[in-house]
Amino acid sequence: MGLRSKLASQSAIMFAARIFGAGVVFLTQAAIGRFWGAERLGEYLLLMAAINLVGVFLPLGFETIGTYFAAEYRAKGQGRALWGFLARAYFHVAVVGALVFALGYPVVGLLGEPGAIVQAHWLPVGLMALSAALVMVSGAALIGLKRPMAGYFADSVFRPMVVVFAFLIALLLLGAPDAEFGGFVWFVAGGYFAVAVAQFAYMIMVVRQIPTEMPVPVGEQRRWWRFALPWMVIVLATDFFFDLDLILLAGHLSREELAIFGVCTRIFSLVSFAVVAVYSVTLPDIFENDALGDKAGFARRIGDANLVATTIAAILLGGMIVGGPVALMLFGPAFMAGAAPLGVLCLGLIVRSALGPASLVLSIHDRPYAPLPAIALGVTTLVVGNIVMVPLWGLTGAAVAALLSMTVWSVALWYTAYRLAGVDVSLFARLRRGNSPDAVPAE
Repeated sequence: MGLRSKLASQSAIMFAARIFGAGVVFLTQAAIGRFWGAERLGEYLLLMAAINLVGVFLPLGFETIGTYFAAEYRAKGQGRALWGFLARAYFHVAVVGALVFALGYPVVGLLGEPGAIVQAHWLPVGLMALSAALVMVSGAALIGLKRPMAGYFADSVFRPMVVVFAFLIALLLLGAPDAEFGGFVWFVAGGYFAVAVAQFAYMIMVVRQIPTEMPVPVGEQRRWWRFALPWMVIVLATDFFFDLDLILLAGHLSREELAIFGVCTRIFSLVSFAVVAVYSVTLPDIFENDALGDKAGFARRIGDANLVATTIAAILLGGMIVGGPVALMLFGPAFMAGAAPLGVLCLGLIVRSALGPASLVLSIHDRPYAPLPAIALGVTTLVVGNIVMVPLWGLTGAAVAALLSMTVWSVALWYTAYRLAGVDVSLFARLRRGNSPDAVPAE
């Protein structure tokens, strides 16, 4: 099977699983809005945003580089180094998690209304943040070990099942709306922790298959930290972009408007997973090409991934223009206000796909800190855009601010990779090279 066929088929399987899981969550969120009101839905989305942001912080960036090092150690048969890396990552989760849980409560209270919502559910939020961190570390390692479905299914399939069952249990067993919502949060926390433990156990089984005869290379711990710290910032500002945006918008939008925009961002995250899946399938091979010095294979795999990802992004944009309003209607007539913002957000997916994985290439070329100025520029654009555009255009202004931010950081990252690494990671480079198997990026 050719690379593009492999990417399309495996990505389709993972995207179908994500569609199933996200569809379950989507219907559950619609039910929360119907049974408990838009304000409760807004609270739930804020809680999930806070959990994701804390969860990605707990491993101190080691989950963001887990795929890279797991793929490298697998390719070189360095199982002992992989065990050391994973032990350090889980140690961070335990220690930093304990500190955040013990000391974070008064700090969260300084955030105003969003902080008060998190404080009201502090214990289950802490448990879910811990579970999220465990899933991120285990999932990243599994993707690097060529188990992408096991890496993603914990979050894309099993977590949604936990959410829907928790909602049904809370609705059937508890009486008052406040008790129902509080019980729902607890049920989700307990179920998600069970999923995280199960995925961890499977990851251990897979890692045991890697030979451990080779010693750990000298200086590996310094190398881990050199990549982990900048990538923690990169992932917070990119993969969890909309979680950050929801926190920022809490001071500009009402809870009902926040719920509408939150639903739009969740739909966007769903469709964007089709693009993420493309890169997840090919990442281990990209890392292996780099580790083995195969520049032609490296360039070819990135180019094909960009082509497939951009094509999928364009198809999904058309699908959201047609089907987005239908999906929003499930939440109630008020959510139809999100139709135009959803279309604007989906334009950003094409921009990101066409400009390619610049941060990845910069790290592979030993410049892990180089993306930070571009990320800072993108976040600054988001903050300023929200301040200027949300008071003028409401939800559409929030969507335009997000699109501008994504465009600014994507262009800045592409230019940074081209200038510092001498590599054009965009789709346009793939179109210029055509199908030549010997094409390599200019150094």
